[in-house]
Amino acid sequence: MSFFNKVLASIGIGSAKVDTKLSQSSIKVGEEAEGIVEIKGGSIEQNIDEIYLTINTTYEKESDDKIIHKQAVISTIKLNEPFVIMPEELKTIPFKIKIPMDTPISTGSSKVWIQTGVDIKGSVDPTDRDMIDILPSDMVEEAMSVFSQLGFKLRKVKNEAAPYKIRKRLPFIQEFEFVPTSGPYYGKFDEIELIFFQIDETKLEVIMEVDRRARGLAGLFSEALDMDESLIQFTIQDYELPTIKATFNDVLMKHS
Repeated sequence: MSFFNKVLASIGIGSAKVDTKLSQSSIKVGEEAEGIVEIKGGSIEQNIDEIYLTINTTYEKESDDKIIHKQAVISTIKLNEPFVIMPEELKTIPFKIKIPMDTPISTGSSKVWIQTGVDIKGSVDPTDRDMIDILPSDMVEEAMSVFSQLGFKLRKVKNEAAPYKIRKRLPFIQEFEFVPTSGPYYGKFDEIELIFFQIDETKLEVIMEVDRRARGLAGLFSEALDMDESLIQFTIQDYELPTIKATFNDVLMKHS
């Protein structure tokens, strides 16, 4: 092991490399992603202190009238105890990592990836990033389907910094913006914004912000003062899914 090779490895040249291979490209929230992490030894023997996986996304935050993009870690797992990898040696570590129920689904501008980090003593730490398509829970999927049935179209989905009053485990919420394009609510609402908090496999918390379309002088006055928006919060159990359309319909009728 030459001193020159040690110097090169310390700046990442000839150091160990990491490659994570997922068994699936898409997965539903609450389920486990599986795969393997391959560590390929470099030109010298190296001490691998830690290999870890993180589930990540980005979100928007407003600061001084500017939108900044921040990264959030949703979950982290450690895969190993310290070990030594020899030159050109290939080690394979299988893994399972659960996708938390509050992971944003992959739609609109919301992207999720699994990042692999390797802590190597005295060297640049290699990383690997793998995008993964996150699918909604059955309850969220049904709720979104119902809105389509009621004549709404999904216009925008984004992750944004969570207001303090509704913030939970993560620093952001995923917001779904629907606009009425047909049906009984066309012309009554400008837009409907939905936030889903999947408490567990059987319970879904819904926060709905309705933006009523201004009608007449009184309506225009209310709109100018942001009085045309209402915030509604309610919970749906899985056994209520057969009547979820009636639930949303009742809420919308009360605020139209």
